[in-house]
Amino acid sequence: MASQRTSPKSPKPAYQCQECGWETVKWMGRCGECQAWGSLVERAAPRSRVQAGPVSAPARPIGEVPIEESTARGSGVEELDRVLGGGLVPGAAILLAGEPGVGKSTLLLEVASQTARTGQRVLYVSGEESAAQVRLRADRTGGIHDELYLAAETDLAAVLGHVEAVRPTLLVVDSVQTISAGDVDGVPGGVTQVKEVSAALVRMAKLRNITVVLVGHVTKDGTIAGPRVLEHLVDVVLQFEGERTSRLRLVRAVKNRYGPVDEIGCFDLSATGIVAITDPTGLFLDDRQSAVPGSCVTVSMEGRRAMLGEVQALVTPSSAEKPRRTTSGIDPARLAMVLAVLQQRAGIRLHGHDVFCSSVGGARLTDPANDLAIALAVVSAWWDRPLSRQVVAVGEIGLSGEVRRVRDLGARLGEAARMGFRSALVPVEHHATRQHAPGESMVVDGLRVLEVDGVGQALEALKVDRQTRVAGLERPPGEVR
Repeated sequence: MASQRTSPKSPKPAYQCQECGWETVKWMGRCGECQAWGSLVERAAPRSRVQAGPVSAPARPIGEVPIEESTARGSGVEELDRVLGGGLVPGAAILLAGEPGVGKSTLLLEVASQTARTGQRVLYVSGEESAAQVRLRADRTGGIHDELYLAAETDLAAVLGHVEAVRPTLLVVDSVQTISAGDVDGVPGGVTQVKEVSAALVRMAKLRNITVVLVGHVTKDGTIAGPRVLEHLVDVVLQFEGERTSRLRLVRAVKNRYGPVDEIGCFDLSATGIVAITDPTGLFLDDRQSAVPGSCVTVSMEGRRAMLGEVQALVTPSSAEKPRRTTSGIDPARLAMVLAVLQQRAGIRLHGHDVFCSSVGGARLTDPANDLAIALAVVSAWWDRPLSRQVVAVGEIGLSGEVRRVRDLGARLGEAARMGFRSALVPVEHHATRQHAPGESMVVDGLRVLEVDGVGQALEALKVDRQTRVAGLERPPGEVR
């Protein structure tokens, strides 16, 4: 009788890469995932099962838990408070990420200075610059205050020691990738180090009821460097965006346990510091008064804020087998879809033309409600006839050519009327009680609104005056229905 053979259990991974977290059974000189040399370290032996132990505080009904200690405090920077949902919450851990040179340190130094002016004690820990270098920036931006303390440290134990000595209400760590724990293996910025440093700072924030702001680096593809668990540990994740050629900077909430997600704050970065912009809607519009072909204005929603943006298009004949489709600030997939719908549903043949589409002012127009404005800008460039400068277009375009409804249409129209626009093209709203028929215009907040149910009807509404070569919705007084 043949003896039974049992397959041995597969060995558990014993080594882990400090750069990407890749695991392997045997030690190797080079990581098999990220190809980093000398990054594999031996994992610690698993601990025994944890037994029940004493609790820090007894559990109680949720209605009896006090909330006074977690009330948000103003940071002194209005736009940042808007993004955070009211201000800095005690005990919250905030991660601010952005590309190098975008102005993260300048923004947080301004936040630290303004918070100190409200009477709160602030500790700013710099792991990338010396204390003297940070002081020079504070002198330039006017950030000197007695309640703002500064330290240059790269060791986690030293950072915790400064917190014990200063006892701040706000701690800024610039950046988390430069801080290392002495009792943890791995290089600073590696997976293990970032995880341990972040966990320690978050624990300290919860225990001492201190607001902690961590600066995070990003990779070349724009994602936050380090382990994904870093974004799960913190309460708020902010993305700091901006073009190097522009002074405009945007702070966008990607994750927020205390407020709205995808809210934005606008800032103006200059040599004298960074200033909040409370009314940024006019920054994304060209101040040109005369109408030109290939331009259309739209209203997009950034969080709860309605912002006007301008789409510009250029259509030129192409001799190449595959015409170019180039975008800046606009999703290339949305442009390709809009061009396909225009060709199939409206008879706009662009298969032999290069199409260039861009947003004005460095804005990123990712809202699907911008589709109608993109289509009208492309058709205006193809006709070589400008649209009226007093018209805005809002609507999502479907593959069958229909113009779909969008959210917060009332807020969009109100913002367009506030900025002085007189006409708007919008999707058909299917109300139960309707005072007008589809295709007829109505007046909302002093804005003449025309509802369209498809791309063809939108192009028909923009009939071209052959004498002035201007397309628009403008009519003489008395003809508004």
